[in-house]
Amino acid sequence: MIEDLKNKVLNANLELVRRGLVLFTWGNVSAIDRLTGCVVIKPSGVPYETMAAGDMVVTDLDGKVIDGRLKPSSDLPTHLVLYNTFPNIGGVVHTHSTYATAWAQAGRSIPNLGTTHSDYFKEHILCTRMMTSREIEGGRYEHETGRVIVECFDAMNPDSTPGVLVNNHGPFAWGKDADNAVHNAAVMEEVAKIAYLTMQINPQSRMNEPLTRYHYERKHGAKAYYGQEKEQES
Repeated sequence: MIEDLKNKVLNANLELVRRGLVLFTWGNVSAIDRLTGCVVIKPSGVPYETMAAGDMVVTDLDGKVIDGRLKPSSDLPTHLVLYNTFPNIGGVVHTHSTYATAWAQAGRSIPNLGTTHSDYFKEHILCTRMMTSREIEGGRYEHETGRVIVECFDAMNPDSTPGVLVNNHGPFAWGKDADNAVHNAAVMEEVAKIAYLTMQINPQSRMNEPLTRYHYERKHGAKAYYGQEKEQES
């Protein structure tokens, strides 16, 4: 099972390269086996062109290395916060893809302005608050990065908006498994680009809420759109 997951994580990381979402070693993909609690993640600093399944690192949900001869990605603590907080996700991706990172560096959420966005992300893709000096310099920076991400989802479902921008940093995306997380990361980059161009053409652009709802429901179902509120009403 773990060897299979290593292969899937390797292929998902290589898909980042194929999709043009990373340069050099600027990104990582992980996946979790929920039955065992084992997390598989890309190793730190290994070029994609030489990476093999045997290079993948296996840890538990506390970050203890179970298997692997290399150091796990430095972003592992952020991934672990997300796995420990969002029980339905099976894969996490972090990149520095150009347009999504530009929105993050600007401290701006990616607005939902059209049906392409609405097919995959129910809400705006939020940008976190700036991290404090204490969070950055306190020795647990990557863990605190995960915590500021989680803050954004106090009133929003991470399953229906599977991504976020970390202020001054870049995008994180997730999904049901590693492949789905990469897919969502690629869509996030595309809608970030489309939103940027849209705002250049018309800075007053806004989305038609019924159209948002229709497109999200068509792809994911009304229950996914309305969540717990719809269940309580029925």
